[in-house]
Amino acid sequence: MKKNKPVDISSFRHLYPFKSHYMNLNGLKYHFVDEGSGDPIIMIHGNPTWSFYYRNLVTELSPQFRTIAVDHIGCGLSDKPDTKTYDYRLKTRINDLETLLDYLNLKEKLTLVVHDWGGMIGMAYAIKYPERIKQIIIMNTAAFFPPKNKKLPVRLRLIRNVCPFARLAVLGFNVFAYSALFMATRKGLSKDVKSGLIAPYNCWKNRIATLKFVQDIPLSENDPGYSLVKHVDKNLHKLSDIPMLICWGRHDFVFDLSYLSEWQRRFPDAEVHTFAEAGHYVLEDEPDKIIVLIKKFLENYPI
Repeated sequence: MKKNKPVDISSFRHLYPFKSHYMNLNGLKYHFVDEGSGDPIIMIHGNPTWSFYYRNLVTELSPQFRTIAVDHIGCGLSDKPDTKTYDYRLKTRINDLETLLDYLNLKEKLTLVVHDWGGMIGMAYAIKYPERIKQIIIMNTAAFFPPKNKKLPVRLRLIRNVCPFARLAVLGFNVFAYSALFMATRKGLSKDVKSGLIAPYNCWKNRIATLKFVQDIPLSENDPGYSLVKHVDKNLHKLSDIPMLICWGRHDFVFDLSYLSEWQRRFPDAEVHTFAEAGHYVLEDEPDKIIVLIKKFLENYPI
């Protein structure tokens, strides 16, 4: 059987100069960045990004804080097993995060930074341990069912429903990760940044997570993650006293402004900033502005 192709980061090492750390997760290598010292800021990515997405935050915040950016199994520099070895389900993702934070003995004064699927994973952890969470920073994500009965976009629906052509496009031609380089950004990305974002998904076997994340989106009560999403949805109010900063790209074809409105409805005291020239990859489109806002937010609510 052919092995997974190694991930080559040499072409963008200047953008991602961090030392790699690994935790043994039931025989799998779970990769994370761990830079700086001080109180912890945990950065949780979505699909199809990885810890590279948070590189600017790690660089800017690590002089004052301990900055940890995870790579979910199947993503980034973590192992990418087949579905017989790892189930690629939401519940497992949440358990993985909890296992890592326990492994690092991080159980208080946590700041979570979440984006895309990282929102559901991070908020599920937060409602389980609200006493551990000091602050939350949210970027183009959800931790609840689609607002106003919004339907999943057609492109995602085709992938989720295991359309044979869509499966071939994602695994064989890397369409999901590649198209995000153009659809998820408003201002465009440099060649090196594109290389960095897409590098982990360099062969069929290494693209399994980009497919399984979409297929795991729960839409009906029969879906494996439905009850868990329902639990998070119903219990988000437990986080209402936690300071929140929301930075939102206005041009997001999945997490559009109706999702932002839902966050604001649930957390009316959250500090909210929207970016007219940013898409789903809001941290790529507006890194400087967002970093300034995050630093100010952390100063206003010192960890």
